[in-house]
Amino acid sequence: MKAFSIQPVSKQALERAWSRLDRLTKPPRSLGRLEELAARIAAIQGTDRPALGPGAVVVAAADHGVAWEEGVSAYPPEVTYQMVQNFLAGGAAINQIASSADARVYVLDVGVRGPEFPDAPGLVKARVRAGTGNLAKEPAMSPAEAEAALLAGYQAGKRAIEGGATLLAAGDMGIGNTTAAAALTAALLGLPAEAVTGRGTGVDDATYRRKVEVVERALSRAAERLGDLAGAEPLAVAAELGGLELLAAAGVFLAGAEAGVPVVTDGFPVTAGALLATRIAPEVGDYLFAGHRSVEPGHARQLEALGLFPVLDLGLRLGEGTGAVLAFPVLRAAAAMLSGMATFEEAGVSEG
Repeated sequence: MKAFSIQPVSKQALERAWSRLDRLTKPPRSLGRLEELAARIAAIQGTDRPALGPGAVVVAAADHGVAWEEGVSAYPPEVTYQMVQNFLAGGAAINQIASSADARVYVLDVGVRGPEFPDAPGLVKARVRAGTGNLAKEPAMSPAEAEAALLAGYQAGKRAIEGGATLLAAGDMGIGNTTAAAALTAALLGLPAEAVTGRGTGVDDATYRRKVEVVERALSRAAERLGDLAGAEPLAVAAELGGLELLAAAGVFLAGAEAGVPVVTDGFPVTAGALLATRIAPEVGDYLFAGHRSVEPGHARQLEALGLFPVLDLGLRLGEGTGAVLAFPVLRAAAAMLSGMATFEEAGVSEG
């Protein structure tokens, strides 16, 4: 597998940022976690005067055999293909949110089932296969396909950065992908299926029970092949249980961290990709920010494992990168606050 070269963030810049934050014209730590965001951005950029400009989101799209065969979603599987068309036409929530947040949308077809999409602005064609296998019965993909999906996301992330992105997020589209995310999260964190499996698109009670049972079957099947899943090679676990778009999201985060750019997680499926990225290269964690916390129960467990607090908590469960991109203005505000505020000495204001 490709070796990723990710530099540690600057501890000296982090210390200088906190020193400056404590001298700014405000009571100490009165801006709460905004100050923590500012200090972390400063450490990434190696300066106590950080600045953030335009952003980008790579919306990775792929289908899932578990959706076609096991009925784990409230929506039919063909919606994945239809929603990619909607993204490309500018009609989805992420298009509107990104427009308001100075972010460009890239749509990565890494595994959509259906005809090839015609060329369109922002479309990245890197289809590894037309959807995964049914993870309850067979590996989701081969190890080679898992690596190809990871690298597709990595290349898309690099493209976004070369296009001017100073903030990078991953989004997702794939009917059935909360089932794959639950299986992958349970495996990586050593948790039972029920602890991380939610209702996804809003399934009814009967479908939810079936979804939990599907995740349990998938975990049992994968453990028979790999042994202790929490201790197994991460890419091998992802090949058994993941989604092509989840691997692509991991690749996006690896690309951003390698380029020294803050990377922002979205909801449950994308954060499964972030979790995988940190297992592949632990240094990614220093560059990660949690855009929001979704209502999926497994998302809180992921954020806890990553040591991240959510910038926003709006009850979102859409995906597409919406929660991540909504957080972009807050991250920019944090950087601007640290860079632009005056210290007590500079402003001639008496300290308490």
